Amino acid sequence: MERNNLYPVFLKTNSLHILIVGGGNVAEEKLSFLTKSSPDAKITMVSPLFRKNTLDLARSFNVALIKSVYNADFLSGKHLVIATTDQPEVNMKVYYDCRSINKLVNVADNPPYCDFYMGGIVTKGNVKIAISTDGKSPTTAKRLRQFFEDVIPEDISRMVQNLNAYRKTIKGDFEQKVSAMNEVTETLITNTED
Repeated sequence: MERNNLYPVFLKTNSLHILIVGGGNVAEEKLSFLTKSSPDAKITMVSPLFRKNTLDLARSFNVALIKSVYNADFLSGKHLVIATTDQPEVNMKVYYDCRSINKLVNVADNPPYCDFYMGGIVTKGNVKIAISTDGKSPTTAKRLRQFFEDVIPEDISRMVQNLNAYRKTIKGDFEQKVSAMNEVTETLITNTED
């Protein structure tokens, strides 16, 4: 049986700098994905041309725009890079430039050339759930995202805040705190099984 061996992480994109190479439909999709989940992300886009919708979206999130063809100098100071051009040779250059200096890179719609995937994300206040299909089916990730958006209550942040406040009152070592939190949250599971 196949298994997804990816390790999910949640990045503080306001303290990392992301470069998107490209200015077309795919660049707009990746920019939209990033800004929806992380509106304060630090993003730079480089492309000789930008679609109007891509420009409008970038400007609404204070994204730095560089109207130029890609070169490796644009990688300086960047932590993550996303290649989205419709020119495979440019995307491959981005990939190999990133690999040579240990930058994390995603070549859109080309899983073998990705250090990370941009999966489906569900955000409800303080709760964020990432969904991955190991790059095999973005449509499945999308459908799962829609499902979780429907079933997770809008007020889940209130529960998170209450549990956080309770957690701060618990005395004892780590093991005792985990035990107390497990006891309180156990009702979340038992109530849904009825």
